Amino acid sequence: MTPSKSAQESGDEGQRPPLQPGGGTGPDPWGVKRAENLLTSLTGVLSASVVVTPQGEVSEIHVLTRNDVAAKQVVRNIESALMAQLGMKIDHRKISVAQTADVRPIEQLQEDAISSRAKKRVVVFRRLEVRPADRPQRVVVTVKLSFGDREAEAQELGTDTLRNRVEAAARAAALCLDDLIPDNSIALEGAQIIDAFDRKFVFAAVHGLGGREAQLLTGTCEIRESAERAAVLAVLNATNRWVDARR
Repeated sequence: MTPSKSAQESGDEGQRPPLQPGGGTGPDPWGVKRAENLLTSLTGVLSASVVVTPQGEVSEIHVLTRNDVAAKQVVRNIESALMAQLGMKIDHRKISVAQTADVRPIEQLQEDAISSRAKKRVVVFRRLEVRPADRPQRVVVTVKLSFGDREAEAQELGTDTLRNRVEAAARAAALCLDDLIPDNSIALEGAQIIDAFDRKFVFAAVHGLGGREAQLLTGTCEIRESAERAAVLAVLNATNRWVDARR
C-alpha cells in the first residue's frame, strides 16, 4: 500500500536536504556560499567552510573563530543563524570550531606570513636621511638597512650636488651591506643617473666577493621620491639575489 502524502511528509521530516538548490547548474547549486557568508558574518567568526553531499545535505561545518568567544556559544550562534535565515536545522555534532588568538582575517595572516618570509631572505631598506654637513656645500647621507634580525647604519659625506649625493647614498648602502654580510665583501664600483624611456633611473654597479669568487653586480631603480633613495634601492636591486644565495 502506498503511504499517504501526509505520512510521507511526516516520515521525511528531518531528512530533507538542508540546503536547497540556489538555481540551476551554476557553480554553487546548493547555496553553500550563501551559508558560508552568513556564518562569517557572525560575531567572532573569521572563516567558515560548509561541506555538503551530492544531494545537498550538510555533512560538516568548519569555522575558525577568535578565542574571546566561547566555542559552545559559537555553535549555538551557528545553529540559530542557519535556522532563522535559511530554515536549516543542523546537528551540533556536525559543527567543528577552531580558535585562534590572532584576530586578523585569514587573508591578512597569509600576506603577513609571506612578507615575513620575504624579509628574512633579502636586505630591507629601513631609513635614508640627507642633511647639511658642518662644512659649507657638503651633505651627510645616512642609510640604514636590515637583514634578518640584524641592522646596520652608515654615513657618507659628499659635495652638495645631485651626482655626488647619489654616489654618497650608494656608498653608504654598500657599507651597510658589507657590515651585514661579514663572510663576504661588497664595494661600490659606481652609481650614476641615466635617461631611458623618457624617465630617469639610477644605475649602480657593485663588486661582490664571496670566498674566491668576485662578481660585478648591477641594478637599477627609477627615480620617484628622490635620487638618493633610488640610489640605495639600485644597490639593493643589484645585490639582493646575490646576498640571498649566500645565506
